Amino acid sequence: MTDLLLRDVRPLGGAPLDVLVQGGRIAALAPGLAAPPGVAVEDGRGMLLLPGFVEGHTHLDKTTFHLPDWLVNEVGPRIEDKIDTEREWRARTGHDAGAASLAMAKAFLAAGTTRIRSHVDVDTAAGTRHVERVLETRATMAPVQEIQIVAFPQSGMLARQGTDRLLDAALAMGADIVGGLDPCAIERDPVRHLDIVFGLAQKHGKPVDIHLHEPGSMGAFSLDLILERTRALGMEGKVVVSHAFCLGDLAERERDALLARMAALGVAIATTAPASRPVPLVGPCRAAGVTIFGGNDGIRDTWTPYGSPDMLERAMLIGLRNNFRRDDEVALAFECVAGAGARGCGFGDHGLAPGARADLVLVEARSLAEAVVARPVRRLVVSAGRVAARDGALVA
Repeated sequence: MTDLLLRDVRPLGGAPLDVLVQGGRIAALAPGLAAPPGVAVEDGRGMLLLPGFVEGHTHLDKTTFHLPDWLVNEVGPRIEDKIDTEREWRARTGHDAGAASLAMAKAFLAAGTTRIRSHVDVDTAAGTRHVERVLETRATMAPVQEIQIVAFPQSGMLARQGTDRLLDAALAMGADIVGGLDPCAIERDPVRHLDIVFGLAQKHGKPVDIHLHEPGSMGAFSLDLILERTRALGMEGKVVVSHAFCLGDLAERERDALLARMAALGVAIATTAPASRPVPLVGPCRAAGVTIFGGNDGIRDTWTPYGSPDMLERAMLIGLRNNFRRDDEVALAFECVAGAGARGCGFGDHGLAPGARADLVLVEARSLAEAVVARPVRRLVVSAGRVAARDGALVA
């Protein structure tokens, strides 16, 4: 059923009203709406109404969240250590990316996340197997959750010959976005790396999402090349830079010049706001007109024991990392996992307005800031007009 009337809810903490959902979309928001014949009615009991959450950067295929045993992490400190450890562990255990991604997608949905962008590994060891399995998860979840798949060369392309052909195959079989990784630090040939990434994007008519962990001047150099490719190929509004740590440790003048170019080209930033690295700050990005949105990155995998499929928790962590204390500032942190996430990933019709897709979350909280800080149980999750979860658990 995709028709529903929610009575007595407070959108983002505003005045109480009713929400009529018809055909999976919000048809009306007003006090005292009449229930059309045959439409189910839910009593919101004055609860806070939020739009469905957006997970803008995760790795559904990597997680061990669903496994009964705790993964003991003994990985080295470098990114290369994490890449090599993960590849070895995956081969040794026969890790099932399908079971992992499906369990994680369901956990996200139970906590109110109705849209996800997941980077999925493609390399010469696993081939396109992970993409194939996450495509199955996407098909299973399609009635209640929208999942984008980034074909992601986690091990790099240039040192592992044939990865570019595997990426090509992954895009042909249904991956939505071309991924890239540290053109200088990992690939050591940024021009060649970007030739491949943007070449595949042009061939398949797909957007681009590049992991950029590189710090300082190295990261700024790679970012400059990414922006120049975006401009030269007319890919405005079709490129995301994930992490962009360099923007957190550049001098303000250099940072602001890059942000101005990103805004002009519609290049967005995905941030996980980790405490351990300099990060692009939400305030300066928004002031420059750059869309910055949030994601968990990996959740309980060989890279990290941390994370959870709760975007209110991620909003809280973004708020902490940005020293957001006022209620209106905490609202900016929430925006990173809601409207900004939808814009940055290209998920359409998001929000609490007539015509928007009916992705709705009810929580018992007095304000949006309290919801982010306290992270109460999701009393009701509606996705595309369908009741998907109650009291933190999925319904059939």
